[in-house]
Amino acid sequence: MNSDRSICLCSLASVGVFVAAGFLGCANSAPQVKNLHFKSIVVDGHSDTTPKFQDPNWNFGERHTIADGDMDLPRIREGGLDVQFWSIYMGKRETPGAAIREALERIDAVYDMAARHPHDVVVAHSVAEIRAAVADGKFVSLMGIEGGHIIEESLPALRNFYRLGVRYMTLTHSFHTTFADSSGTGETPEPVHDGLTDFGREIVVEMNRMGMLVDISHVSDKTFFDTLEVTRAPVIASHSSVRAIADHPRNMTDDMLRALAENGGVVMINFYPVYIDEVARAKATEYFKEHAAVLGKMRAEADPAKRRDAYRKHFANYPVPQTSLDVLLDHFDHAIKVAGPDHVGIGGDWDGVPSLPVGMDEINKLPALTEQLLARGHSPDTVRKVLGENLLRVLEQAERFAAATPR
Repeated sequence: MNSDRSICLCSLASVGVFVAAGFLGCANSAPQVKNLHFKSIVVDGHSDTTPKFQDPNWNFGERHTIADGDMDLPRIREGGLDVQFWSIYMGKRETPGAAIREALERIDAVYDMAARHPHDVVVAHSVAEIRAAVADGKFVSLMGIEGGHIIEESLPALRNFYRLGVRYMTLTHSFHTTFADSSGTGETPEPVHDGLTDFGREIVVEMNRMGMLVDISHVSDKTFFDTLEVTRAPVIASHSSVRAIADHPRNMTDDMLRALAENGGVVMINFYPVYIDEVARAKATEYFKEHAAVLGKMRAEADPAKRRDAYRKHFANYPVPQTSLDVLLDHFDHAIKVAGPDHVGIGGDWDGVPSLPVGMDEINKLPALTEQLLARGHSPDTVRKVLGENLLRVLEQAERFAAATPR
């Protein structure tokens, strides 16, 4: 990651966090940030730190530099994060059973990480468990399957992932599945299903029945609207932003935001500059053209640890373009305005993208988000909802629907 992703900081020593200088005056904002941010349940919808849990040389309990990633337990504590959805992801696999096996190994790594830190970390399976663990001072781990290709068209696999603690599944990743069209991550690929197939609809119904959240980040617009026609429980966008601010296919239009609100769901704002800032996107396009050859060699590295280390060193030496924290806040403002304060959350994409906004480039800086939402005139009640209560409400609704639905 970019080792220079930092700005001049003012220390809120009394609460053990940092807030970007130049926002509200530190003396005036510290009590409000402390009282609201650290007394709220703060939930993030998406982190790709998960593969590090499989590295025996990487310790979640140790503080790492920004060059070695965005998250670890000490910085999580400083940032006031209480609940994290860890992404269970791998790309396309040609060998039958390979994606399922790798997903099981990654899920096992989450449980192993928690077992190594029994006094600090717990894997929760319900909102009641989440609230109890946070009240007990524990950091809560949840999981989401990122990409429907991972279940390999198997409803039994989907059900067993839920039994293991997976609480959402993203219907697609950057490519189409056999049952749903994707938005892609750059140009939108030509649709092959015109949204959801009949089997895709069956998957949504089964996820509702279990209480697993349907995640519509990464899906095509048509897949999104098809999903809303089928689902009987609220859906989430675990890490998506708004298209009115940055016209990117990964983001949501105003019509989609309004439909999501009517469904009762939550859009969890993605922090990646390429998705949220068109200027940063243009600069990044040139950047990736310039570095295409060396990045291609890194992608071809078979050893995941070596590949990850090569990426880390490259991005530290050649930083990917960033954007400002103001641009990120524009997405929160717009989503709150259009979808409403009950339908917005946080989905940072930590450790899944090569750059983050200046002043929000590692998890310990998360209190700056609370400070700036307040500075922009959002009420403490709205900010508390955005920080985590909206997501907990949606998850609880999914649980109640499942409990009332016969097998």
